[in-house]
Amino acid sequence: MTMAVLNWSLTISQILVSLALICAAFRMLRGPRAQDRVLGLDAAYLNGMLLLLLFGIRSGDTVYFEAALIIAVLGFIGTAALAKFLMRGEVIE
Repeated sequence: MTMAVLNWSLTISQILVSLALICAAFRMLRGPRAQDRVLGLDAAYLNGMLLLLLFGIRSGDTVYFEAALIIAVLGFIGTAALAKFLMRGEVIE
């Protein structure tokens, strides 16, 4: 019973995170302002990272967790750089 519940909950979670990723991509592509596009990108990398973590839980392979960690670090750096660019107009001072 426990494995069946885990399998169903992982499947439902993957579907819902995929839908959230589609919504974030829509906001990133159709955002009325640049700030909305940056928030869409932030949500998209976060949902992509969560999807990789769910795949890692399902398969039990550690490669997915390492890839999710790399995506989290690069996504944070990208979001910080884009926010700085939008605030000041340049990234490197």
